[in-house]
Amino acid sequence: MTTYDYDLGVIGGGAAGLTVTAGAAQLGAKVLLIERESQLGGDCLHYGCVPSKTLIKTASVYHQMRHTEKYGLPRVEIPPVDFTAVARRIGEVIATIQPHDSPERFCKLGAKVEFGQAQFVDEHKVRVNDKNITAKQWLIATGSSSATPLIPGLSQTPYLTNREIFSLEKLPQSLLILGGGPIAIEMAQAFCRLGSRVEVIQRSGQILSKEDKDLADLVMKRLQEEGVIFHLNTTVKAARDTGREREIVYTDKEGQEKTVRGEQLLVAMGRSPNLADMGLSAMGVEHSPRGITVDRRLRTSHHHIFAAGDVTGTHQFTHAAGYEGGIVISNAIFHLPRKTDYRLMPWCTYTEPELASVGMNEKAAQQAGIEYTVWSEEFSNNDRSLAEGEEMGKIKLILDRKERPIGVQILGLHGGDLIGEWVATLNGNVKLSTIAAAVHPYPTLVEINKRVAGAVLSKKIFSAKVRKALSFFFNLKGRACEPGE
Repeated sequence: MTTYDYDLGVIGGGAAGLTVTAGAAQLGAKVLLIERESQLGGDCLHYGCVPSKTLIKTASVYHQMRHTEKYGLPRVEIPPVDFTAVARRIGEVIATIQPHDSPERFCKLGAKVEFGQAQFVDEHKVRVNDKNITAKQWLIATGSSSATPLIPGLSQTPYLTNREIFSLEKLPQSLLILGGGPIAIEMAQAFCRLGSRVEVIQRSGQILSKEDKDLADLVMKRLQEEGVIFHLNTTVKAARDTGREREIVYTDKEGQEKTVRGEQLLVAMGRSPNLADMGLSAMGVEHSPRGITVDRRLRTSHHHIFAAGDVTGTHQFTHAAGYEGGIVISNAIFHLPRKTDYRLMPWCTYTEPELASVGMNEKAAQQAGIEYTVWSEEFSNNDRSLAEGEEMGKIKLILDRKERPIGVQILGLHGGDLIGEWVATLNGNVKLSTIAAAVHPYPTLVEINKRVAGAVLSKKIFSAKVRKALSFFFNLKGRACEPGE
């Protein structure tokens, strides 16, 4: 019988890798975690979720300080942003979280951590720091990096990605952003609020192309009101470095060539899996430029080698990586054939207002050929939203033809938190009548969930048929007032 150094080897110390390492070690497996960077935590902790949300909060506070009159307060004059102080705060938040993702913590759980580049020698053996290590099973969770688009001149033009944007020495006077996805749009609003002139160059005619256009357009409208400039339906022809500025040349939908310039350039046009120097091709692990190919149990073409997180190119969210980590533990440790199911995977874009989703939106329902109806409620009718000074936004409830909820989108204040009730509702097959009958505290934003569920039921409860029956059985007299009387 073949013996191995470890029961499970994990390559990558991001969300998926850490989830599996912690879980497997606590279940009694001998686990080795290999991370090529100098610290654990992955992109999310160091260059993604944590720094971006910290920056977004800072920008939000500064924005409110500049608009105190909106809340009935005196207008105040505040100095420009010192971005070194902003970057320092971002670093402090990361440092506060870092001990949770430390080698010491994982050692206490029973897992060993090794730093270095791992390369497969064969399907059970990797080489790291000039030594060979074997494991019965492996997990590849090496994450992703910002993709480099094939734009003439870009390789000779200094540009930023999510790895550099949070540690700038000073706030750029102007910022060009290539891309219109969540990272691009979150950073566009944040830097605009901090005082940069921001221009977004997007290939398609809509930002946040995964979202329904009506909601994405509302997000764009808010950013335009705050000063962000958008160039849609573009074809980027070239990037240039003029010395003092970065320059993007593009053609618009009419074929007119135009040029925009900025002090800094942020490239946010998708992600590429981190697969270099791992020896996957020689080992026969199937993969493509999008990521490693896996089945629904997250097994690669070698079934004892799993892959999870961004490296598969599926759902590039930290919470998705954590979910996939649980799938790997079920299969690798418990040997239960648990499969992934992404139908109710939630996501959120952290603009103000936030845009959160779970299940199908209209685009997805149309692509699937599902007959559906849409019920919506406006945040302008929510008393707490008005009190908070935020009227923009709405909730969209998507029902199938049997009037069962198949998806919810919320554009509104704290939309990412409000979607939580619908995550539980859809996962638990909770009836709309339960949501409508539940008592929510007043005044709260979450009442909008109850309101939209109640609207669906109201058409049945307050129908002419019900009124007629009640009148017949209980001798109700009907309306007491008519408009215009």
